[in-house]
Amino acid sequence: MFSYLFLILYGLTYFSAFADTQCKNVYSHNDRRTNKNTLRVMQYNMEWVFLDYFKNADCPGNGCTWKNQSDIQTHMSYLSDVVNKLNPDILNICEIEGCDELNALINITDSNYNPYLISGTDTATGQNVGLLTKVDPTIDLYRVDYKYQFPIKNSNCGYTGPSGTYGVSKQYITEFNIDDLNIAMIAGHLLAMPTEPTRCAKREAQAFVFQQVIKDYINRDYEIIFIGDLNDYDNEVIDLNNNIPTSKVLDIIKGTFIDEYTLHSVAETIPQDQRFSNWWDSIGDCVNVKQDYAMIDHILVTDALKYTIKNTFIYHGYKEYCGKWNSDHYPIIVDFDFTR
Repeated sequence: MFSYLFLILYGLTYFSAFADTQCKNVYSHNDRRTNKNTLRVMQYNMEWVFLDYFKNADCPGNGCTWKNQSDIQTHMSYLSDVVNKLNPDILNICEIEGCDELNALINITDSNYNPYLISGTDTATGQNVGLLTKVDPTIDLYRVDYKYQFPIKNSNCGYTGPSGTYGVSKQYITEFNIDDLNIAMIAGHLLAMPTEPTRCAKREAQAFVFQQVIKDYINRDYEIIFIGDLNDYDNEVIDLNNNIPTSKVLDIIKGTFIDEYTLHSVAETIPQDQRFSNWWDSIGDCVNVKQDYAMIDHILVTDALKYTIKNTFIYHGYKEYCGKWNSDHYPIIVDFDFTR
């Protein structure tokens, strides 16, 4: 259906403008889970975890939520409370600067985690996607620099500007072998603003980048965990406020339009009134109202993994408000039980 798409394939690359922040190489091959029959995976946008000052974003500073080192230290202590309470085996983190921050989190959470991160290309924010895990990957983290044309055919984003190509600046890909399953973990943080036409159109191009990666792994008989902050809604697993996407982002990544694979949202079993992972003060009045919540963070899996899911939930154990120390996102947690 989408054979008309123009694909520029730049191939796999380890290049980064921020190489000094990387910890992409697997330096051990151990499994430090307490129970090898289960696996808890968590997606968490932690909101601007930056210990080192990043000039382009003025963070910590006036360009982000945390204004100074004292603020970020307090913020991280709140984050560690959440991680310690939920105790994931694999934790995907969005909006983190680099490996220093990952190691700082390990120091206040669990020494059984190893940190992994391959720096991206977002020079405006300096944000990356990082990994803390008790199960070491089988390969080093890598990223792809595929770019796809936008707007896609039959896009409903409402974009009327010139065509172009776009890729994914914040991502990583790696592999695990768990319970004799070869699992590809593909993580990303896509462009913000779900319904803004230009970002919507570019986000659809980003989705096709991931679709190609997923197809390649499916052809190699891998199971998939796709995880991240997609900054978009799911039109099949509707969130608390019945938000409907203008984009086809989730459909593209799930494989809805092709016959090669199908991914499932782990949020299918979460009650609709609990499907919210982000708070955005839409009119800037600091009033916490139901309408300001949405589910834009997602974990998607293949059939074999879906059938091993024991439990899924979004942790809402703290309140959102102006001046809070927690993140503006809530973590999504999925428990797999390989004895099922």
